[in-house]
Amino acid sequence: MNLTGSDIIMECLLEQDVSTVFGYPGGSIIAVYDSLYKYSDKIKHILTSHEQGAAHAADGYSRSTGKTGVVLATSGPGATNLVTGIATAYMDSTPLVAITCNVSNSLLGKDSFQEIDIISITMPITKHNFLVKKATDIAPTIRKAFEIATSGRPGPVLVDITKDATTDFAEFCPLNKEEKSCDLNISDIKNAAKLIKKSKRPLIFAGGGVILADASKELKKLQEIIDCPVTLSLMGLGGFPSKHKAFTGMIGMHGTKTTALAVQNCDLLIAVGTRFSDRVTCDEETFAKDAKIIHIDIDRAEINKNILADLFIVGNAKDILSKLCSELVPMTHTKWMSQIINLKKQTPEYTENNGFNPSNILKSLYQITDGNAIITTDVGQHQMWAAQFYPINFPRHFISSGGLGTMGFGLGAAIGVQIGNPDKKVINISGDGCFHMNMNELSTAVKEKLPIIDIIFNNNSLGMVKQWQKIFFDGRFSHTILDKQTDYDLITKGFGANSYTVKSLGEFEEAVKQSLENKNNPSVINCIIDNEESVLPMVPNGTPIEKPIINIK
Repeated sequence: MNLTGSDIIMECLLEQDVSTVFGYPGGSIIAVYDSLYKYSDKIKHILTSHEQGAAHAADGYSRSTGKTGVVLATSGPGATNLVTGIATAYMDSTPLVAITCNVSNSLLGKDSFQEIDIISITMPITKHNFLVKKATDIAPTIRKAFEIATSGRPGPVLVDITKDATTDFAEFCPLNKEEKSCDLNISDIKNAAKLIKKSKRPLIFAGGGVILADASKELKKLQEIIDCPVTLSLMGLGGFPSKHKAFTGMIGMHGTKTTALAVQNCDLLIAVGTRFSDRVTCDEETFAKDAKIIHIDIDRAEINKNILADLFIVGNAKDILSKLCSELVPMTHTKWMSQIINLKKQTPEYTENNGFNPSNILKSLYQITDGNAIITTDVGQHQMWAAQFYPINFPRHFISSGGLGTMGFGLGAAIGVQIGNPDKKVINISGDGCFHMNMNELSTAVKEKLPIIDIIFNNNSLGMVKQWQKIFFDGRFSHTILDKQTDYDLITKGFGANSYTVKSLGEFEEAVKQSLENKNNPSVINCIIDNEESVLPMVPNGTPIEKPIINIK
């Protein structure tokens, strides 16, 4: 077939089973949008309010569905507006293909209108990127982009195409797909099994790689065979059921005291799909210092980067865990498990009270939704509260910016999640600071008739930074008290969404119930909370994980 470059892009997307893309049009990408018009019966385009929102939406779509997210943007500011979203996907290993269009070949390098070297800009935050100058190169490049984005450790790939390449004609030949097998080092797996059999106090620590590999069932099977406790990173939440008796809670800076003590008392740490970030280890020198460590990860570069492993296995977590389970027979660790259960009883993670606080709000939300909602979050105190107090029992049900910590991520991500999961309840947990960064995407949710619920923890501050200022800077709250005169109800209704401002649990529960009945429109629930609420426990940087701050005066 002899097709224009822009039509070839559409055909390549269809080859990759892409049915939804997110983006924003412009001059350099106009031919691609003309092709989208022709292919509108096969590829749905979601027009967001801002390119960053489009990138986050594609990211949320990918994380919640397991498919590759696709985002489109024009040259210059359109492309640069994607950068934060691409970096967010890169840090959290989300498979994403960003297609941008640059000025024509004859205008490259001349500081032309809306020309930008997006290749150089995004090189550090993509697995790979391409500049395509000829229509004949479009198909092989896009195919390669999807392969790179999804193979090995997933991540974003950017394809920048000159405007004239999208309008020129080229021959298009359909792709012949080939299945690829994965080779595993069986001897390493057998050695790991030997270490597990010798262990008296094993602990499984799983990260986001378990979810990316769709290895949650294999992880649960491993736990059942070994009979040991399990902890998860922020990105790993949902990889093992939070309500399971073996779950010790989240690990790291804002993880549970039970988990911290389990890490420091285990004799074997089985780490799966994690990079041992500084927010997890807190102090690398003392982290699991008395334990042997087995590290399973698909990215060889993560092995021995932050924590030295006694044994490592590089490969897909699903395949490795499946093989590992076949090398083991059921065992019991009654004494160790009883110790963990007693720790959970003896170290309550939050002081119970009947007030209108984050703990009670999220516990109430969990009950009303039966724990079946997909939770997205922005970044800050509310993010950690959501991780602590809304149990996640299913993979791909907690969508948050972990590595980059991107304020403004949540609402765009929620849009992508709801598009990809039209029958699911999607709830974004946000703060008043983050709401001001992404409220423009409410108009997208209204236009698309998405019943997203956006819950704002409104403490009139940039709460997490303020908490740090209180602890480490003698309470000098430099520019973290917001004092914005925003009328949340007026703004929300102005976008066409449903609005609720609540100050009690009763009002909150009624607002949630009414919001869940709105099947074709988003709702915003503005929760007025005490600005002295803190995220606890908290382990300061460089402090051993078992020595958290549990009270802030």
